[in-house]
Amino acid sequence: MKVLFVSSGNSNEGISPIIKNQGNSLISLGISLDYFTVTGKGLKNYIKGIFILKNYLLKNRYDIIHAHYGLSAIVALIARRKEKIVVSFMGDDLLGSRNSVGKITFFSKLLSLVNKNLSKHNYDAIIVKSEEMLCQFVKSSKFFLIPNGVNLTEFLPVNRELAYEKTCWDSGRKHVVFISDPKREEKNYSLASASVVELDDPTIELHIVNNIPNSQLVFLYSAADCIILTSFHEGSPNVIKEAMACNCPIVSTDVGDVRWVIGDTPGCFIASFDPVDFAEKIKLAIEFRHKYGQTRGRERIIQLGLDSETVAKRIIKIYERVISEN
Repeated sequence: MKVLFVSSGNSNEGISPIIKNQGNSLISLGISLDYFTVTGKGLKNYIKGIFILKNYLLKNRYDIIHAHYGLSAIVALIARRKEKIVVSFMGDDLLGSRNSVGKITFFSKLLSLVNKNLSKHNYDAIIVKSEEMLCQFVKSSKFFLIPNGVNLTEFLPVNRELAYEKTCWDSGRKHVVFISDPKREEKNYSLASASVVELDDPTIELHIVNNIPNSQLVFLYSAADCIILTSFHEGSPNVIKEAMACNCPIVSTDVGDVRWVIGDTPGCFIASFDPVDFAEKIKLAIEFRHKYGQTRGRERIIQLGLDSETVAKRIIKIYERVISEN
């Protein structure tokens, strides 16, 4: 079985670490897999990517094209020859992107409608990341709910003294971490900032972290007093699963599959979009970290089968099913 991953290549590391991690987990289980990336942003570059992919497929044979995100799926659909197409929708490509006040933008709403309509008849299998995303479709055997997995060999609890040393953080202060680009309106950084202000605690530091390697992230999760996620919407946010794998306390809005992932794990909290409530949950998470040290989030990830290997095995079953169908 030969598989081609098609995705955007615009992250700091080229291919998104989330997609690269999934590809590596499939390769480790014997799948022959290559990557094709669409570089550059905007409609013009995606149209250009269609022709580049067409030429690439003339020279290289694959059984399956696995596209990540809706726009990459459209590129794959137009460029393909006889390959089967599996699409992973990641969140806003189905749910729409929200602006700074939480409203879905017109263009993203239009794009999500296109993605939903193409999914009905043009793709061989569709993978979504949360129950909310799955509800966008009429029930069918070609739709699968499979969250992204987390690599438990990369993300694991680290001694806090070592974590402080690697991050250069003051162990005498309290560290709240926002992992995303604050310029992305749907990430709702204003709630993060307002909540820390609400706490009115000069010993608390709010760290903004964006586009750093996994090898450094693991120390942030272990040094942090809590990780916060303030988004208006998500699919299945990896930051939550990574923090869980590192036994780090969490405070998150009730988006995507976060409530299901954290379950009743002590030290992990769901908060509203009210800064007062969010601040109170941050306070509880910090108190938990100081009293107990670690959560039992890693156990929860293993219990749910959200490690990379288990997720990869489920994806391979989809590949096998798609290939067997005429």
